[in-house]
Amino acid sequence: MITYVERQAGELAAAGRWPELLGLFRRLHGTSPRTAGPIGHLVAYAAPPEHAARLFDRDGGPHAAAGEHDHDAGPLWEVLATRHSWRRLAPLLEPAPVRRLVAHTRALLGEEVAGRAEADPEGVPFALEPWEQAGWEEGVRVRDYLPAGGARRALFALPDTREDLVRLDLPTGGRPVAGFAGARLSASLAPWLTAVCVQGTAPDAAARLAPGRRVLAGHLPFSAAYPALVQAASGTPRLGTAHGRLAVWHLLAAMAGSVRPVAKEVNALVARLRCLAWSEPRDELWYLHLALEDPATGLAWAVSGTAEA
Repeated sequence: MITYVERQAGELAAAGRWPELLGLFRRLHGTSPRTAGPIGHLVAYAAPPEHAARLFDRDGGPHAAAGEHDHDAGPLWEVLATRHSWRRLAPLLEPAPVRRLVAHTRALLGEEVAGRAEADPEGVPFALEPWEQAGWEEGVRVRDYLPAGGARRALFALPDTREDLVRLDLPTGGRPVAGFAGARLSASLAPWLTAVCVQGTAPDAAARLAPGRRVLAGHLPFSAAYPALVQAASGTPRLGTAHGRLAVWHLLAAMAGSVRPVAKEVNALVARLRCLAWSEPRDELWYLHLALEDPATGLAWAVSGTAEA
């Protein structure tokens, strides 16, 4: 049933009365965020950028502005980033966290942002590396938002096909390495994932998480695994794809032994990683089973789990 507020918001949008609609969002945001969410989505999706960007301005009061984690079907800054170029948004966005996430989203969508935005404070480049671009097309990297609310997204399960999988006898399992930063970070990618770090190879790490000694498994380049890792790290509506990309860059930096991402070191790690994906009988729609081996250090990591889409 359409409420009075929803009807009012629709009429204001249809008439192009964006300042009034923005004011309605701000009045509701502090007291009724659930009601304000669809209104914010409407502004972020359909308003001209000079009005939509004001969703994040703090001039309306401490609780009136949308923030980094405001969401309906997805965060409002991601809705906005799918609608306008960085060239148009850059002069309008004020809060630094939102500017950063919008810039990274525009890079994911294929826009040249490097050199046009302030340097990322954590060192993650705004230009996608070749291995980031190889695994997925621009059109499916970010949620496809709908005008009236809601969004579509492609699901990246790993392994994404059983065609190239073969029977593999796993070893007994490598010796776990306790407290390693890469293992802690990989465990934080998504709450439905279990992670382990071992001294050994990718099969040694997989053996710690796979349910049996004989599995269907296959080797793949890291670029093919990358989209599933990013999506796992941005799996809830509160988070956008930019959050997922940043999380994976920090994971790779930790695996390379760095405190913060350094593109040269991450690229070198990705080039030498040996990746193994395996399937499990319970796999249905959204799952991730991946082992990553760094032959330079003799360490391997594995993450495994299933989730509801």
